[in-house]
This record gives sequence, C-alpha cells and structure tokens, in this order.
Amino acid sequence: MEKKSVSRRNFLGTTALGAAGVIGAAGLAASCSEKTPKVSFVPPPLKAENGAPIKAGLIGCGGRGTGAAMNFLNAGEGLEIVAIADLFQDKIDNFRKKLKDQKGVEIADEKCYLGFDAFEKVLSEDINYVILATPPHFRPMQFEAAIKARKNVFMEKPVAVDPVGARRIIVAGKQAESMGLSVVAGTQRRHQWNYLEVYEHIKAGTIGDFVAGYAYWDQNKLWHVNPDPAWSEMEAMVRNWVNWMWLSGDHIVEQHVHNIDVVNWFKGGEHPVKAVGYGSRQRRVTGDQYDNFSVDFIYEDQTHMHSMCRQINGTHGNVSEFVRGTKGYTNCSRSLYMNDGTLIAETDNPWPGTDEEKAALAEKYNSPYDQEHVDLVNAIRKNEPINEAENVATSTLTAIMGRISAYTGKETTWDEMMNSELHYQPDVYDLGPVNNVPKDVPVPGEAAEE
Repeated sequence: MEKKSVSRRNFLGTTALGAAGVIGAAGLAASCSEKTPKVSFVPPPLKAENGAPIKAGLIGCGGRGTGAAMNFLNAGEGLEIVAIADLFQDKIDNFRKKLKDQKGVEIADEKCYLGFDAFEKVLSEDINYVILATPPHFRPMQFEAAIKARKNVFMEKPVAVDPVGARRIIVAGKQAESMGLSVVAGTQRRHQWNYLEVYEHIKAGTIGDFVAGYAYWDQNKLWHVNPDPAWSEMEAMVRNWVNWMWLSGDHIVEQHVHNIDVVNWFKGGEHPVKAVGYGSRQRRVTGDQYDNFSVDFIYEDQTHMHSMCRQINGTHGNVSEFVRGTKGYTNCSRSLYMNDGTLIAETDNPWPGTDEEKAALAEKYNSPYDQEHVDLVNAIRKNEPINEAENVATSTLTAIMGRISAYTGKETTWDEMMNSELHYQPDVYDLGPVNNVPKDVPVPGEAAEE
C-alpha cells in the first residue's frame, strides 16, 4: 500500500496562538583581545546549605523519577519526600521499596496517589518542592498546575513534545518568575562543573566569536516494552512511552535535547531561526519514531549547528558537543584549543577511569544529577530564585523544529514554531483506546511518479 506523504500543514497548523511572543536571544559579549583572557572559576557547592526543611512530592515514579528523587535526597540535610504519584501501582511499589532500601524512608499509603489526576493530589499536599518526571507529553499541564499551586519545581527534560506545549512552559515559567519561585530543568550539563568552567572561557572570549556548533548523540537503541495482552492501548503506549512520538517527542527531542541545549547555551542563549533535516526508521521495533536524524540548524546571524543523533545497535557511538570560534575551538566539556591545535586550557577530568581515581575526586566534584538539586535547594533557602524554564523550553522547541523538518522534508522556521497550533492530545485520558494522536511512521516528501 502506498504510504502517505507528510505535509507541514499536518505538523504546524495555521493559526497563531499568541500564548508567548518570539523568544528574544540574549546577547553574548565576547572579548576580542589577542591575549588569552584570564578566567577564574569556582566550582558550585557540593551540598546545599542548611536551612528550613523542604518537603517534596514526586510525580512519575519510573526510572528517571526514582533517580531524581534520590538525587534530591543527596543534595543536603532537611530534605524529605512526603507524597508520590504515578499511573501504575507497580511503579509506586518499586519506588517505595527502593526508597526504603536505599534511604531508610517509608511513605505512608495515604500519600501515594494513582491515576491520571494523581499529580493534582500531590500538589494539594503541604510541599514546597515538586519533581516532575512523567513522560514529556504530560509536562506542560503538570508544570502549569505546579506553578498555580506555588511550588518550586524540578522538571525533567524535555518539557514538551509539540510547539503549543513548549510555549505553555514559557508562559508558566514567566508566572513562576513573578511569584519568586525557582525552576530547574533536567539539562544537567548546565550544572556540571567542567561545562561551567569551559563556558566561563566562552564568555570571556577565549576562542573568539561563535562560528559553528556540532551536537551529537549516537548510541545503541534504548529500551522498549512489548505489550501485555491484558493492557489497554493507553497502558501499552505509556509503558512504552520512549518509543511513541506523542509521549516522548522522538529521540531528537527526548534525548538529543541535551546536546542541542549546550550549543544554544554556548551561543549565548540564542536559538536557531530555521532547520533543514532528514531522518529515517531503519531498526526500531516498536512505536512510530525514527531512529536517526541529521539536521542543519541556522541561527539568525547565518552561523550553523549540525545536529546528529541515532539509536541503532552496532553503530558508531558519540555523545558530545563541539563549538568553533574565530580564534579556536572547544569540546565544551574539557578542552579549548587555538585554531592551530595548540591547547589553550584544559579542565581536570571529573570522571577518570579507575574506581580509585573516581573515589579520590568524589569529595571535589558532584554528580551533575545531584548538583542540579543542590543548586535548586540553595536557591530556595537563600531566597535567590533561579528559573530555567525558558532555556529548556527554547532548546526543546529547537529540537521539535528539527524533528518536524525531518518528518516533512521541508525547511521549518522558528516563526512557524511560535505560531503553530500543533498539539498532541488524546480524546480522553483513561486506560482505554487512544484516539487523536499519531501512530504511523512519518514519510517525508512526495511519492515518485512511476
């Protein structure tokens, strides 16, 4: 049977929502001095300072939610998880067991909430910190509710799967800012000391003005879950969420957003204004997603970022970011070089190979997954709010723009993203059939004539 081509109209919509204006790019002033600028860098604190107790709720008890909860508890003293929510009882049971085994903490039965509305029950509890770690599709509605409930938020990336959702995050983030709330996202490289040190060099102009960026996440396939005959269509999809675009955003959004975010960050907070990309599905066994993408992102000043991501077993692996400037280049996480290859600066290696070396550095460097919670707790206790909502929404929307270009085979622009009606939402949220969401693998372009 002939496959239908995918038009941009299907993916973009035609009417402007106007929920948020076009995101302004923060300018980056870089020194053009011929001498290498002197950079003084102080790593962030390893533990949150002591202060008033912080009670947290966890929404989404899967692997990342469990990890984020443990990272929160590692961040300092006086931190407690008091309420949790998930769609599935086994996820709640597994989390409670791990929390008891690893931290000696038990959560009362009446503080464990089940179902699509369980997040609202957690937000009604006496908490001042909430961890949002459900599949990305649910992030906009849950973030909006958390801010309305006046909670400080840690939310995992990505923060949306479609343009409408990304813009909702931006609007709610502005509301959080006006309330004095703090928001940290799961783009942990922004809290990782060696990235932060290299970024100080970028700000100081060590490698000159931005010329080009490169973002890579190539690896073996992630997990998948085969459906149980007893499950409804919704349960099968949500349990296998990382393979369905309407739930995850596809892996260019769900995973590769990390690398895209670094290049946007090192570009001074700018975002591309258009994208031309392609991708395909070669090996993926479930869901409707691609397993490889290659996208050319173009910034307003006509510089480019090449984005490449792949999830196929037995292929070359590369998870990295790279930025070239007028005077040199960097791998963003450790080393900076002059254009002739001369080493300018190099950070210590935070995670050397042997267990002994890692142990020797354990007191000096934090896991970035712990560090992002240290930074959030400190912001709350010191009453110095931080807010990463717009940063992560911008990078998420960048990745969505690349995905749409690859799916359609068309150039896709930032203005289209800011005016798109595209919003994936099933007719009803219950454990039954799922309607009104994509289920077929996208095919770009038009069929060739016979």
